[in-house]
Amino acid sequence: MNPSQWFTEQLPGAETAFSLKIKQKLHEEQSPFQFLEIYETEGFGNLMVIDGCTMVSTRDNFFYHEMMSHPALFTHPAPKRVWIIGGGDCGTLKEVLKHPTVEHAVQIDIDERVTRLAEIYFPELCESNNDPRADLKFIDGIKWVKDAAPNSVDIIIIDSTDPVGPAEGLFGEAFYRDCFNCLSENGMLVQQSESALLHMKLIGEMRAAMGKSGLSHQQTLFFPQCIYPSGWWSATIAAKNPLPAFRESDCASKTFDTVYYNTDIHKAALAQPEFFKKAFSL
Repeated sequence: MNPSQWFTEQLPGAETAFSLKIKQKLHEEQSPFQFLEIYETEGFGNLMVIDGCTMVSTRDNFFYHEMMSHPALFTHPAPKRVWIIGGGDCGTLKEVLKHPTVEHAVQIDIDERVTRLAEIYFPELCESNNDPRADLKFIDGIKWVKDAAPNSVDIIIIDSTDPVGPAEGLFGEAFYRDCFNCLSENGMLVQQSESALLHMKLIGEMRAAMGKSGLSHQQTLFFPQCIYPSGWWSATIAAKNPLPAFRESDCASKTFDTVYYNTDIHKAALAQPEFFKKAFSL
């Protein structure tokens, strides 16, 4: 089999790799921040790759985008103001704006080219970009949060790449402390938290940094994500006050469609594996 027919992401240290058979490369460019590639694959539709790492595919992006948004939005009692740090493919923004309580959603991604390529190759993810509640900013999300006024946001979603390069600062205590300072009383942060199978050290450091910043009430939820290392991903919700109960009845009667997320998935995603419970004394 010709290796050139496949895109392969290798994960150093874990001795694993993930491959997708490709039809053709559609685009590549070096932005001011990262190297961007778009492929047409045989089975997963279009694929965006950033700095050699798979980011989003047509076929399976709904797992990530729905689980990064709906669990938190159905946990907060009345989410009106949402910030998405990163999220340049706009899929999370689309899911957030499905909630009628949301009055203003700001997406802050440092690299405008990610969004412009998503508009071309993943237009279905960008359907809500012109929603009057949406505000797309192409600036430094870390600085945005640092400069924000107290009580200015209800939910902050950290929809970032891995904690290297432009995203490295999004996993540190200083950033979480700034998030704490601008969150409302019932505010919460959602951080994509990698794979519990491969990245427990990172998750431990991240949860510790959140706790030190004051975001000591935490829930980690789990979901499949085929194109990410191990195929099993997580997101962690952190808050300054105890997390409210899941608004199950509101979720059950939601007026919008999802592909993966529902009340059963929400509850199941919060089931903690035994090794995870032992690691964090849950």
